[in-house]
Amino acid sequence: MAVEVLLPKIGLTMQEGTIDEWLVPVGAVVAEGDALLRLATDKVDVDVEAEAGGLFHPVVPAGVTVPTGALIGWLLAEGEQPPDPAGTPMPAGSGAGAGASLPALNGTDAGAAPAVSSANGTGGRLLSSPNARRVATAADVELTAVRGTGPGGRIVSEDVEEFLAALPGDLGDLGDLGALGEPVAPGGTSYSPLVRKLAKERGIDLSEVSGTGPGGRIRRSDLDAVTTAPPHRDAAPPHRGAAPRPGDVVPLTGMRGTIARRMHASLQEMAQLTHGYEVRMDAVVSLRARLKEEWADSDLPVPSLNDFLLKAAALALREHPLLNATVREDGIHLLDGIHLGFAVAVPGGLMVPVIEDAVELPLPEMARRSRDLAQAAREGRISPAQLEGATFTVTSLGGYGVDFFTPVINPGNVAILGVGRLRDGVEWADDRPLRTRVLTLSLTFDHRAVDGAPAAEYLRTVGDLLSRPLRLLV
Repeated sequence: MAVEVLLPKIGLTMQEGTIDEWLVPVGAVVAEGDALLRLATDKVDVDVEAEAGGLFHPVVPAGVTVPTGALIGWLLAEGEQPPDPAGTPMPAGSGAGAGASLPALNGTDAGAAPAVSSANGTGGRLLSSPNARRVATAADVELTAVRGTGPGGRIVSEDVEEFLAALPGDLGDLGDLGALGEPVAPGGTSYSPLVRKLAKERGIDLSEVSGTGPGGRIRRSDLDAVTTAPPHRDAAPPHRGAAPRPGDVVPLTGMRGTIARRMHASLQEMAQLTHGYEVRMDAVVSLRARLKEEWADSDLPVPSLNDFLLKAAALALREHPLLNATVREDGIHLLDGIHLGFAVAVPGGLMVPVIEDAVELPLPEMARRSRDLAQAAREGRISPAQLEGATFTVTSLGGYGVDFFTPVINPGNVAILGVGRLRDGVEWADDRPLRTRVLTLSLTFDHRAVDGAPAAEYLRTVGDLLSRPLRLLV
């Protein structure tokens, strides 16, 4: 019996996802638990496993974006044909219009596949360029199935060409195509249409990329590795997507689009105010130097300055629960658990891994978890579950030389703590200047839930904890 393959919902906020690449060829035998596809969401890229066994038959090509719960393929028994597309219901929330269709996929009408996120225009009118319509007509492609990337979602000719490149069969002069219409590099290495598009945006020559997928297949993570790799010191660094040039257009899609929407909504929906507060770090710096010596031969991780700040932020929340809350229609809900999010810069945006029950963790364990989570985020290995549930967030720009800034609250929280750089300060004692080590904390809070005085008291508690850091070790 045919088993549906549906796009999974990963995390509470996921609404759609992009099929970065299919990890098995058409017709391959798939066992339950085998990695079936690489899914790109607004937060993380993750391999999705098959929930059953069978012969794999996709109905959506790689490189397209579909809503959660949409039908994207079938797992069939030997000799079984996929169900009649006409009898396959469209998923709720799909953007497909009447008559929307996809070109044949391996000889099977893919019209039943959920519409990709391509609905555009105003009042039902589809926005497309004349050249896009010409290319679509020549290739017999229904424009409602194409995702527009032009202004206002307008479909341009490049969008149609990308759509064609994602489909199998002879669709024109598209070069040598592999399974599922995936282009093949000169050396025989395959890659998905999305990988090709990203490589073009980042200025990467795919013939020079070593693939880590099956059969040397080039994956999205391989492009990220090339993008973030330091250039050879004797060579001029090539242009990469991480460093846009004048004239470039950075699309508000994927992670960048999610960050834009969430931050705009945060500032629109909350009454945000920021306090700046200078704290002494002499005792923390001294204790950390001592720990580096005493723990040199142990497997205990030496906490970083940020780890001390994370622990102090968590302990202070226990004394000031109004900062560990969320605002709902019926009032301010003070939360039971203290789950600390911390911002990590990654290629193309920002991730916020979450340390659960942070107040209960000894500082060495908190240091271990923060490093493991940050590394997983930077390497694209972090799971969606590790990005959910933060009740308070800490973000640091100290490593970039920033003293004070105004962090924006993550929706669902009522506060976020910013950390500036460690710097020299001066304190006067008996008319004599004393050198100190200080940094500035930037606490942004939602004035609907917290007033200025309680926010200042929270900062004072954090400063007091940092002045006696031995209390933070346990």
